[in-house]
Amino acid sequence: MKRTAAVLMAAMFALSAPLIVSAAEHGSMHKEMDHGGMQTMGKTIHTEIVDGVKATFTLIDMKEQMKGMEMPAGMKDTHHLMIMFKDNKTGKMLSEGQVKVKISGPGKSSQIKTLMGMNGGFGSDVTMPVKGKYGIMTKFQLKDGKVRANQFWYELK
Repeated sequence: MKRTAAVLMAAMFALSAPLIVSAAEHGSMHKEMDHGGMQTMGKTIHTEIVDGVKATFTLIDMKEQMKGMEMPAGMKDTHHLMIMFKDNKTGKMLSEGQVKVKISGPGKSSQIKTLMGMNGGFGSDVTMPVKGKYGIMTKFQLKDGKVRANQFWYELK
C-alpha cells in the first residue's frame, strides 16, 4: 500500500512538472499566473548562482496541493522539493546530471535524497513535518562534469 501511494504521488508530481517549468519561465513561482487564474505550484524558497549556474529551489506543500483529496495512509513525506538549474549567462535550462540534497531539520532530524530528473528540473519528496529552521545542503554535478555545492537555511512557518 505504501509503495502504491508513493508511486501515485511520484506520478502526480511528474505530470505536474511541466506546469512548474512553464511557471518558472514566466517569473516568480509563488505569484498567481495570469493564465486563466491557474496558480503555480509551490513557492520559490531560494535562488543562488553557483559557479555560473543559477539554482532555483521550489518547495511544494503536498497537503496544500492535495486539498480536498484523501492523503494516502502512512505517507510520511510532507513536501516536494524541486530544483531548476540554468546557465547564468545564456539562460538555458540545464537538465542533465546528478543532484543530492541533505536536509537537516529542527532537532536532530536529517535526510539525504537523490533527486530525479523531472521535465527540466530535479525533484524529490521530502519530510519537513514541523515548523522551524531547516538547513538545505545541495551537491550537484551537471553535464559539464563540474561538482558544485551550496547550502542555505529555510524557515518553515
